[in-house]
Amino acid sequence: MALTLLAGCSTTPPRDQGNICSIYRQYPDWYEDTLKMEQAWGLPPHVAMAIIKQESSFVEDALPPRDYFLWVIPWGRVSSAYGYAQAQDPVWGEYKSATGNGGSRDNFDDAVMFVGWYAAGTQRQLGISKWDTYSQYLAYHEGRGGFSRQSYLQKPWLMQVARKVEQQAKNYGWQLKQCRSELENNRGWW
Repeated sequence: MALTLLAGCSTTPPRDQGNICSIYRQYPDWYEDTLKMEQAWGLPPHVAMAIIKQESSFVEDALPPRDYFLWVIPWGRVSSAYGYAQAQDPVWGEYKSATGNGGSRDNFDDAVMFVGWYAAGTQRQLGISKWDTYSQYLAYHEGRGGFSRQSYLQKPWLMQVARKVEQQAKNYGWQLKQCRSELENNRGWW
């Protein structure tokens, strides 16, 4: 009985993660949340959604892979990343202190606000446009210091992932143009 109640409280990942219109139709609150994030931090919704898709595939309680001792004994996680945005403990603490938001990394609205806050800080500190998905994602993954040191240049796989996120954001942006008026018209009904 308890497991059934807990399962009912969780949000399953969107059925069609490749289409932002489908995602917002399935989860209209997420549309509202990304609009609030855009108003607060200026990050376009399609960029935030592409980052979250890459980081967690929209799994609310996503965790990084396990570390192994002697290649067979599970020994903790490779990082403290958690939730939709895969925010690590230290930077989530910075976010909470800076914004006074005591939210949770497994709540979509809190996670998308975190992504917006981080991108705004990246623009302020490094001068990277919030529309530059490729560079924003590299700074998000590597941290601003790692981006400044160009640590990503030693990780060709990561640069490929950043291009994938950039393309996903472009797709989401185009899709959003197609359904924005529908989403806006339905806002009062949700």
